[in-house]
Amino acid sequence: MRSQPQPKTADLDLAAVLHALGDPVRLELVRLMAAGGEVPCSPPHMDVPRSTLSNHWRILREAGLTSTRAEGKARFMSLRRDDLEERFPGVLTSILASTTPPPVDDRNGA
Repeated sequence: MRSQPQPKTADLDLAAVLHALGDPVRLELVRLMAAGGEVPCSPPHMDVPRSTLSNHWRILREAGLTSTRAEGKARFMSLRRDDLEERFPGVLTSILASTTPPPVDDRNGA
């Protein structure tokens, strides 16, 4: 597999990171990685065309949010949490905490 371009930790740009996280699909992909570690390039529950997902993964990778591991023809993405934390302490944690949907309160019939 040829190497996919991604910025070094020192070269991470906050505007690029925030742009990448500004899309709901990309934010959901980041949430999946934050919760479960590695994610396949086509997560089973995502109702998004593969070509669209490929573009979202590219944007996340080029912004420095993800790294890719190849296994045969399959690709698995993981969050570069340590690199992001080193460059922008607390930013990813804050964004994920503030954008996580609140739990449903079953007592009110919601």
